[in-house]
Amino acid sequence: MSTSTMPAADKVGERAREILAAITADPEFSAFEAATLEYSSDWQCFTGFPTISQWNLDTDKVPLFAEGLRAIALKAAAYELTGSETDAELALPVPVDEMTHAMIAQPQLLGRIAERTGFTLIHQTDQEHTDYTGGEYTHAAYLAAWGTEPPTRYWLDKAEVDRRLAILAEKYNSIGFGRSGREHAITF
Repeated sequence: MSTSTMPAADKVGERAREILAAITADPEFSAFEAATLEYSSDWQCFTGFPTISQWNLDTDKVPLFAEGLRAIALKAAAYELTGSETDAELALPVPVDEMTHAMIAQPQLLGRIAERTGFTLIHQTDQEHTDYTGGEYTHAAYLAAWGTEPPTRYWLDKAEVDRRLAILAEKYNSIGFGRSGREHAITF
């Protein structure tokens, strides 16, 4: 994403606020929320949600769902205003990006909501940016949209995520999970 080609953050924020209001007013929103939060039994990522300090699925999933919705709305607004899928892949923090994955895992519901509300869902793993840093473009658009700071529990700066991932990798290695959970030597 080149911030020099991006619309003013307040324009993205304004449109994101409208998109989010339309999503939450959709008749299938409750079903979408329930399905996404039910997906929690499959949330076994070693490098996304665990970067949240004292992560607890039961207490964190609802507020993190709200942040995932905000991220989807911001990216949809950026796409609408730029016409560029690449530029619309705004920088997100890893835990929020992981929540958007849980949402995207409800393709029928989310697809119908997007169609009715007129937004385009933007997410492509090889294009995503999990290098969020407060004070940059995504942060400015978030502030413009919701008039409040993103919760730092979930909106972790890239440098802090990297620090936490190093700690997690060391702990995973100590119990036999290599490459941050991508391999192990356990024989069953």
